[in-house]
Amino acid sequence: MDVAEPEKKAKKKRPFWVELPILLGVALVLTILIQTFIARVFVIPSESMERTLHGCPGCTGDRVLVDKITYLFRDPSPGDVVVFERPGTWDHFGGASRSDNPIVSWFQDFGAQFGLAEPSEDDIVKRVIAVGGQTVECCDERNRVLVNGKPLDEPYVYLPDPGMEQSQFEPITVPEGMLFVMGDNRNNSRDSRSQGGGGLNGMVPIDSVIGKARTIILPPSRWQGVGDHDPQALSAPAWQAGIPAGVGLALAFPVVALGRRLRR
Repeated sequence: MDVAEPEKKAKKKRPFWVELPILLGVALVLTILIQTFIARVFVIPSESMERTLHGCPGCTGDRVLVDKITYLFRDPSPGDVVVFERPGTWDHFGGASRSDNPIVSWFQDFGAQFGLAEPSEDDIVKRVIAVGGQTVECCDERNRVLVNGKPLDEPYVYLPDPGMEQSQFEPITVPEGMLFVMGDNRNNSRDSRSQGGGGLNGMVPIDSVIGKARTIILPPSRWQGVGDHDPQALSAPAWQAGIPAGVGLALAFPVVALGRRLRR
């Protein structure tokens, strides 16, 4: 007796209007996960980092992609441009606040990237100048910031008038686990020199750092990487310093071979 096989019902493809909310939901979840754990876009709201990052009055503030992975493996270094949460010792200016609800807060931050909401005053971007254990002061006779008594090489510093001098401050030693940060627009930046009255109140805890600014992604005319020139490295980079050793190793083989032949 033949047994008839049950007919296989062809699966009906879901209409697009049903799939669209699913796709949008998945995209939203992935976006939140990426911005929470991997990378996030921040708006530059002020001119304190001119001309490295634009936030000047009347111009389109840069949108920068911030890497949140790097500092899981190392601490911020001198020269890094970092985004951090405003320390409790820093001053507040009554700027845009964020909701205590994390979802609403995320949407506010997301909207700020496209000009639909004000940037949060609690997200700050500055450049690391000195780290724990180092003593920083300003300035020497050539108008250069000193760290541990040695002048810094700071090609990124912006002073509108070439003859302008940087604001002076007395030597201060950075505690371990803290950072001394400054803006590239050196005389138009409220940073570790003055926030909270300066001194230890102006330091930034490493735990407050959100990530490292990597790339300017908007506006398109400003697409470029964010430099992290180490102002304390006045000698050649490590890879250049290793050139003599590499050349010596490469020449060692023919020299030894020639010696053997001469002995024969």
